[in-house]
Amino acid sequence: MISAAPAPEAPETADPAIPRRRDVVTRDLIDRWAEERGTRVFARFDSLDGAVEDWTYARFRDLVLQTALGLQRLGVGMGDHVLVWLPNGREHVRVFFALNYLGAVCVPINTAYKGGLLAHVVELSDAKLGIVHADLAPRLAEVDTAALETLVIVGGEAEGLPLPCLAWADALLPEAGELVPPPRPVEPWDPMSIIFTSGTTGPSKAVLMSYLHLWSNAGPESWPFVTGDDRYLVAAPMFHIGGMGPMFVMLARGASFALAERFDTATFWGTVRRTEASVAFMLGVMAAFLEKRPPEPGDADNPLRLVLMVPLAGARRFAERFGVEVRTIFNMTEISTPTFSEANPEVDGACGRARPGVDLRLVDGNDCEVPTGAVGEMILRTDRPWAMLSGYHRNPEATAAAWRNGWFHTGDAFRRDAEGNFFYVDRVKDSIRRRGENISSFEVEAEALAHPDVREAAAVAARSPLAEDDVMICVAPAEGRSVDPAALFEFMRARMAYFMVPRYVRVLDELPKTPTAKVEKHRLRAEGPVAGTWDREAEGIVVKGERFAPGPAANSAPAANSAAKSGAGSAE
Repeated sequence: MISAAPAPEAPETADPAIPRRRDVVTRDLIDRWAEERGTRVFARFDSLDGAVEDWTYARFRDLVLQTALGLQRLGVGMGDHVLVWLPNGREHVRVFFALNYLGAVCVPINTAYKGGLLAHVVELSDAKLGIVHADLAPRLAEVDTAALETLVIVGGEAEGLPLPCLAWADALLPEAGELVPPPRPVEPWDPMSIIFTSGTTGPSKAVLMSYLHLWSNAGPESWPFVTGDDRYLVAAPMFHIGGMGPMFVMLARGASFALAERFDTATFWGTVRRTEASVAFMLGVMAAFLEKRPPEPGDADNPLRLVLMVPLAGARRFAERFGVEVRTIFNMTEISTPTFSEANPEVDGACGRARPGVDLRLVDGNDCEVPTGAVGEMILRTDRPWAMLSGYHRNPEATAAAWRNGWFHTGDAFRRDAEGNFFYVDRVKDSIRRRGENISSFEVEAEALAHPDVREAAAVAARSPLAEDDVMICVAPAEGRSVDPAALFEFMRARMAYFMVPRYVRVLDELPKTPTAKVEKHRLRAEGPVAGTWDREAEGIVVKGERFAPGPAANSAPAANSAAKSGAGSAE
């Protein structure tokens, strides 16, 4: 039997803007609901073979305590960072909540990472312990892992790694013992997780999130349209806010979530019916694929009542066919859902209006507000402390730049109409959004420049018929060399996460530049893939791991690799 001594008691803050610990801190919520709703289902796990497994709140607490005790015996305590490199699944759920139960910080990383980007996030994580899936572990042998001291391997064995490896069952499934309580209560403003952005003008940044940040992101006040009776279908990866966030905020409501192995247009509605999910998030491309399937008499016969669609396209049509309510939001990892829409909005492209508790401004490059109808960068602040990021971990310069003049700068351009509706326009920064992933142009360019034939490179977005972006890399050859687009593509594919691999390769003698020698990306973006641009799709090349492709054999994805951002321009 595993037990947990109660945490020390301490006075609550008198600030009425800060919820009580029992309402927002993971440890308190787990203990509270196990006592008050022990027989109620918290987590339902679905698999493609139709098997469904339920964890009640009481069972969930037992599993969390077991995993937390194993972590504690490995030396994990309050404030410690632990690297988590796992696909969606039971182990990932247990580790995330067990780390929070100890007051430790969960640092999940993208399962597609490898090479230099993997080395960067491992070093930046400040973690000594890593919990890693056996299928991913070999990639660690190819990068500097000096920061890590021990690995716990999930789902098999890992060989050839330069540090001690422990098996999941041996390390994190103890049979008996008592958890040592934290030295003080876990507070709402304490850090609970670090989520990595994709980066835009530099390497990926580490967003430091508090319990109150994640609670504010989609909690009862930010998302009043999700209730304690709902079950949220999570098909997004847990290393993104779109996968991690819903589990926590359903816990905050005393509600439940369902975790699917993957999003698949052919089996989606079967998953919804098996799990009895009532709420789901969909990228616009996911909704489009569902709509393109032949209509069936039972399309509206499903338990889903609410779909959050980002970006918004054809909401009323989708709502009528599938018998659901459609809303949209704008969000990103650093903030906490500043806008949401009414049910079934008629205007495509709208992101809703400002929610209560958030101040929003659209500004020019000098932070001066632009007139109604004009395009400006969205900046914002909230009336609750800790409701947004606590900073970029180990990056005070980026934190200061984002918070200049006391407002958080999203880097995304919007316009606002006279009724207060916000409309997403474009990115102020150079990130590229493809199939739910924000891609750093800086990191794509770095891999292209590693090729000996490439002198300079610029990665830009090329418009896709699927309403988001494709990646185009524009390159100029090194002196005395020429660039073979197909060879450059294969070189980059071997070095990059699948979602970053360019579709287009355009070769120019020189990249266009301003008088100050900066590449004019806006020109390359506007020109797009001109005649002569190499196109991997035209060549019939399929990248392993590609998601949401409309073809019959490529319209599904493992949940660990599925799209997960919770708004246009999110997680940047």
